[in-house]
Amino acid sequence: MPRAMWSGSVSFGLVSIPVKLYGATEDKDISFHQVHAEDGGRVRYQRVCEKCGEVVKWGDIAKGYEAPDGRVAVLTNEDLDALPLSSLKAVDVVQFVDADEIDDMYLQRTYFMEPQKTGQKPYVLLREALCRGNKVAVVKVALRSRESLALIRPHKDLLIMHTMYWPDELRDGEFAAPSQEVSISDAEIEMANLLINQLEGHFDPDAYSDTYREALEEVVEAKLSGTPMPEQADTSQPVGDVVDLMATLKASVEAARKRREAAAEAKAS
Repeated sequence: MPRAMWSGSVSFGLVSIPVKLYGATEDKDISFHQVHAEDGGRVRYQRVCEKCGEVVKWGDIAKGYEAPDGRVAVLTNEDLDALPLSSLKAVDVVQFVDADEIDDMYLQRTYFMEPQKTGQKPYVLLREALCRGNKVAVVKVALRSRESLALIRPHKDLLIMHTMYWPDELRDGEFAAPSQEVSISDAEIEMANLLINQLEGHFDPDAYSDTYREALEEVVEAKLSGTPMPEQADTSQPVGDVVDLMATLKASVEAARKRREAAAEAKAS
């Protein structure tokens, strides 16, 4: 079982639910050390104070803010824990909104919320009320030395919390939009819909895997065991301008149809 990374309470009205937070995701990437390419020796970095020249231990490192006039404010963990902020140990519900009102662009990380012993009944009450009303709770909480906007929503038997970006942290993507002069015909849309229908299905997350990580693991294993390196897959794709979009769409529909038929035959045999 993972270790709780935060404990506090969820408060709405006079109801308080003591909970613990657990990370709902974990990083599966292969981690590398920096080494000397010639002999594989580890390259390490030391934390050296530029004033006294001494190597500083992690426990002696604090956060420093330099003002425009050169003064430095040193903040310790004790200072951060004592911030005059109500959301340090409490998740304050700001508002309940319809679940479909929240743009996915705002969502950051996901956490499981576990009710502590005295919070079991109000936890289930909030979960069921949100579920039946198709609502989510917009909250404010302080995690990892910063206050975050977040939302709480039901997921199966759990309440989960998503931290969110603040509105001013989302960039305006207007620069990436295609030209307003581009037009699409009804025939092209119809053909695109045919292609979508050929590739349509139900989302099954278990059907997907991180092929980059798998390939990286093969290379690492070959290096460790001294065996030949795996052959590189042919990932070349046809390049060039799309001269005839309709012809490309028709060819794509036909190729997708053949792949689907071949997959169905393989499954039946």
